[in-house]
Amino acid sequence: MLEKALTGSKKYWTWIFFLLILSGIGTFAYLKQFSYGLGITGLSRDVSWGLYIGQFTFLVGVAASGVMLVLPYYLHNFKQFGKITILGEFLAIAAVTMCILFIFVDMGQPMRIMNVMLYPTLNSVMFWDSVVLGGYLFLNLIVGWTVLGADSKGIAPPKWVKPLIYLSIAWAPSIHTVTAFLYAGIPGRHFWLTAIMAARFLASAFAGGPALLIILALIIRKFTKFDPGKEAVQTLGKIVTYFMITNVFFVGLELFTAFYSGIPGHMHPFKYLFVGLEGAHKLVPLMWASVIMAIVSLLILIFPAARKNESVLAVACAMVFLSLWIDKGFGLIIGGFVPNMFETVTEYWPTLPETLITIGVWAIGFLVLTVLYKIAISVREETAGIEIEH
Repeated sequence: MLEKALTGSKKYWTWIFFLLILSGIGTFAYLKQFSYGLGITGLSRDVSWGLYIGQFTFLVGVAASGVMLVLPYYLHNFKQFGKITILGEFLAIAAVTMCILFIFVDMGQPMRIMNVMLYPTLNSVMFWDSVVLGGYLFLNLIVGWTVLGADSKGIAPPKWVKPLIYLSIAWAPSIHTVTAFLYAGIPGRHFWLTAIMAARFLASAFAGGPALLIILALIIRKFTKFDPGKEAVQTLGKIVTYFMITNVFFVGLELFTAFYSGIPGHMHPFKYLFVGLEGAHKLVPLMWASVIMAIVSLLILIFPAARKNESVLAVACAMVFLSLWIDKGFGLIIGGFVPNMFETVTEYWPTLPETLITIGVWAIGFLVLTVLYKIAISVREETAGIEIEH
């Protein structure tokens, strides 16, 4: 089926070429970082995780969100997701690929990444994070490619794939739960030391991932002959609504706990993020933009009449995605480091090379996603109207 990615319209190849250019620029910037070291980034002794790890954290959630399609379709026979499930599985593959790349570029000596597997430390959360991410990537590759290959031949998928599908359903929440434990298990970081960190991660994942999938589905419908299905898009819209409400509720719980208790270590990160602290306020505009987009998107999504308008739904989903990207990809990570454990404020802001590398990794991810979607859409267009029992 790979040959299907080698044919396409002028728009398709223009998009591929554009992503290749961005990937090349990012690679060039990374070579500079590899040569000079992480001193080329905005990271410091006090803020050792920044834009790279923020993207990793956010994208783990995007990958985990694929279960929101797989579970209803395979466990509850929700046939409306029949056309769109493969899009969720392939989005998970692209997201995990980016997660791995962001870990790679964040390491000062990337060759040492093999030490995680060669010299495993079983009580290390990072070891288990690498296991669940690698396993989830493998499961989605095998399941997605096998099911799509069977569909292209007009036959049912082999029976051995069913247990892997059920395993992937159980596996999906684990990748974001383990990632949450990376933060919640650090006692010196008050901002992360919360029992509902994993719950917050999953709620935001199951809102942000489907929001991106809705946008991708609408783009696919506009530029190809493949229609993922109006009812599937609307059902995803409801999922985004419910989990975005849950995510906002969880954040509210954190705010109440921090300020009602009056514990400085819990209050200071929130103050830094939303009003500034000791004259440091670089993230304040971004965090308020995230809050505004979260509120506006919810005001749109909770009304069925507004949600049923796909143009309005697309705008709301874009705001949900950007709001959560800022919250998890920036605020959550930096808030854990500012102020540091000695109550000193050291601000962080990504440098130009750091930003270019990040854009490059996203471009590689979208390149993988574009190729996978091109194959999937070509198969779906060829098998339109054929009912295949999964």
